[in-house]
Amino acid sequence: MQELSKVYQSEVDEISEKIQNSPELATYLESEEEEDFLNLRETYEPLMSGLHTRVAAAEPLQLEALEKQYLNPNFEGLFLPKLLGYSVLRGEINKDTQKYVLPQNHFKDILLTICNSSNFDYLKKRIGQSIQMGFAFSSDIWITNLINTISNRRIRYFLQSQKLDKYRDPRNRVVGRTRFMKQFKNDNFYSVDFPNTANELKVLFSSLRSFLIVRTRRKTMDNSAVISEMEKLIANPAFQGTKEHTELMGIYANLYKLKKQEKATLAGVFNKERQNNASFNETYLDFLLDAFESGLNIDAVADNRVSELIDNTIQDDIKDYYRLLDEVHGKGYVHQDAIEAVKVFYSQHEGVSVINECVRKVIYGYFARLINNLDVGQYKEMFELAKIFPVYIGIFSNEQFNQDVKGLCMKYIKTLLKKYTDKRGKDYQDIKKFVSVTFVELGFLKEKEVVELFKTRRKRKTTA
Repeated sequence: MQELSKVYQSEVDEISEKIQNSPELATYLESEEEEDFLNLRETYEPLMSGLHTRVAAAEPLQLEALEKQYLNPNFEGLFLPKLLGYSVLRGEINKDTQKYVLPQNHFKDILLTICNSSNFDYLKKRIGQSIQMGFAFSSDIWITNLINTISNRRIRYFLQSQKLDKYRDPRNRVVGRTRFMKQFKNDNFYSVDFPNTANELKVLFSSLRSFLIVRTRRKTMDNSAVISEMEKLIANPAFQGTKEHTELMGIYANLYKLKKQEKATLAGVFNKERQNNASFNETYLDFLLDAFESGLNIDAVADNRVSELIDNTIQDDIKDYYRLLDEVHGKGYVHQDAIEAVKVFYSQHEGVSVINECVRKVIYGYFARLINNLDVGQYKEMFELAKIFPVYIGIFSNEQFNQDVKGLCMKYIKTLLKKYTDKRGKDYQDIKKFVSVTFVELGFLKEKEVVELFKTRRKRKTTA
């Protein structure tokens, strides 16, 4: 966690002063009515939220420092229910146990501040689900110790009631977290601590990986602060040679737009690892495959970024892989030279090898981006694309690739059939003819399945 900058600190102090000098607070303190507290909240939470949003976008490593400022009693507990939810979702979850990897002390600090607030009775109406989920992912001992720090018996009972038996089942914790996250799907609240030692890297790796990926998916954010820290991490000899370092470098190299000096630092370490780390190629290719399968945007732009880093005097699979992709992206995957290059490269490696699977994912990515972006009126473009399917199906001879392409096509065809319902219309007949011939030839459907797809569904008669 980085300290809050002076600029943001001055804004925090200004908001605090506005709240304490506000007529809304004076009215609430005099009446102690919930309506007046809600008026105070509606007036000043937007200021706190706005600052939080700006810090999250530009200086995410200062975010927790900002949130600690909001724990000051001068803020009257405003915005804390939201921060409590953020703290629950920031915690790294162990996939096997569905419990927090590390105790969530920031969650505890926010919750205790709420419990000790003079406005607790109003704040508690907005924190039930956050507490339930935070407790679901925490150990019983940790929860008991937290509750025992509360002197007020009524508040202790409230907290104990938020520990739900249903969340003892890990499956329910998965479902609960998914449902809980929907409330915050449009919010940017991610922050992270960067490691200083090799042991810290292992502990913080998963949360750091998730943080870096989230930042790449929000195109409008300034990543200067993140890149600055990543450059230090990549260059740190204590981290080099580890699986965690290779994966983080993979995310950084593929998905972040870097300046000249930052590229030079990355290229130096990347090529050094290729030479000195015997497991680097395997680990990096495993990362790439996982990135494809998890939906990361590994496209031509990402491939070109990495290709620019590569020292071609080092002979290895990574050099060969990116030279192939230069050909595919440069000339186009439908160009005969690119097709021949893929065929030659593919034949030089085992069909089930990770590097060949990455090649299949690259070609599939081209198919997916085209088909998924077609409007219903552009179906003839799919007809044209389908002419290249047999070529790559023949090169790869891979059933999973065939099924993935079939799934893409079937999804689009079903969308077309919802649009074009006139069985005598030209559009419907063109689509039917295409599917009847091409899908059967490609092995996507059998003739009986084609008949079933285009069969008229009779509506059930309703009885009086």
